[in-house]
Amino acid sequence: MAPVEVQGTCDPRFAPVRAVFARNFTEFPEVGAAVAVAIDGKLVVDLWAGYADAARTRPWERDTIVNVYSTTKGMVALAAHMLSDRGKLDFDIPVARYWPEFAQAGKERLPVRYLLTHQAGLPDIDGELPAGAALNWQAMTAALAAERPRWEPGSKQGYHTSTFGWLVGEVIRRVSGKTPGQFIRQEIARPLGVSFHLGFNPVGRQVAEILQDNRQGVASRGANSLRGVASAMRGVDPNSREYRLAELPASNGHTDARSLATVYGTLARGGEWGKVRLLSPWAIERAAMEQANGIDETLKVPTHRTLGFMLRFSEFDDARPATSFGHAGSGGSQGFADPAHRLGFGYVMNQMLSPLPGETRPPTGGMDPRGQHLVRALYSCL
Repeated sequence: MAPVEVQGTCDPRFAPVRAVFARNFTEFPEVGAAVAVAIDGKLVVDLWAGYADAARTRPWERDTIVNVYSTTKGMVALAAHMLSDRGKLDFDIPVARYWPEFAQAGKERLPVRYLLTHQAGLPDIDGELPAGAALNWQAMTAALAAERPRWEPGSKQGYHTSTFGWLVGEVIRRVSGKTPGQFIRQEIARPLGVSFHLGFNPVGRQVAEILQDNRQGVASRGANSLRGVASAMRGVDPNSREYRLAELPASNGHTDARSLATVYGTLARGGEWGKVRLLSPWAIERAAMEQANGIDETLKVPTHRTLGFMLRFSEFDDARPATSFGHAGSGGSQGFADPAHRLGFGYVMNQMLSPLPGETRPPTGGMDPRGQHLVRALYSCL
C-alpha cells in the first residue's frame, strides 16, 4: 500500500506522533482518521489523512467529522458537571427530584451520581422495544423511568453502554431546559469554537461514513450483553440522516480530533481556554476523582470510573498517566485530559476495529492499537 498523505500541522517536537499516525495506515486497515494534541492552550498536533468513505473517493478534510460512539459520553458528562458547577444540579440528591417519573420500581432515592458512575443498575431495558425506538427520545426515557434496577443501586458498577445517554441526558434536559445536544452546542462547542454535534442535519457538512469491522473478531462485550436496547436499535443505520438527526447521548456524537483535544485541553489547564471558562478548578478535581472500580458487571473486566469519565480505558491501558481522565468509543476513538501535563488528546477514525483474540492481551489489552500507539508516541515526546 502506498504511503498515505498526512495533512495538517505538527510541532517538530512531536514528529514521532506524525510518524506513527502515518504508519497506522499501513499496519492497520485505517481508512480515514485524525489526531490532535493540545498543550497549555495551544494545538501542537493537528493531523488528518485518508478517506471519508469506503469507496475512497472523498478525501478526509480538515473539517471532516465522524461518529465517535461512546467518546460522546465524555461530552455529556462535562455538560452535567457544568450544571453542577453552576449550582443547578446536585449529584447527591435523587434523580426523581429533577425527573419525577423516574420514581418508579424502587428508584425513588437513587441519586444522580449513580447514573454517572454506571452504578444505577439500569444497563438495559427488559423486554423488546419497537425497531428504531432508539431514535425516539420520549420512548426510551419513559421505558427507563419504569425500569427496575438489576442490582441494588450503588452496590456494583456495570457499563450502561447506551442507557447512560438517555438517563444522564434526560436529567440535563430537565435541569437546563435544553436537550443534551443543544446544551453541548450552545455552552461548550460554540464558545470554544469547536465542532461537536449531537443531533444535527448532515446536509452540507463533511461527515465521514462509519465502516464496520468485517474481520472475524469479538464484538463489543457491552453491546453484546444488551437485549432491550438492541431491539430498539434494529434497522438503525449509523450512516443515515435519521440517525444523525437523533440524539443518542451515549453513542452518536460527531466530531473531529481537534475539537476533542481542545475540550479536554481546556479541562487539563484548569477549565479555561482563552477567555472561555467551562469549569472551575474544584469541579475539574472532582471530575477526575475515582468514584467506582472493580469488575464491571457488563464488560466483565476491571474498570476505574469517575463521575462520568474513565480513568483507564482497560486493565492494560497504561499508555497515559493514571490521573488522566476521558472516554473511549467503540471502534477506536478516544479523548482525554492530562492535567499533570496540561494536555488534551483526541483521535477519531471511520474504520471500526473489534479486538481479535490475540488483541485481548497486552500490550493493548483489547484497546484499539491505533490509538494506543499514538498515545505512546505522544508521551515519548514529553
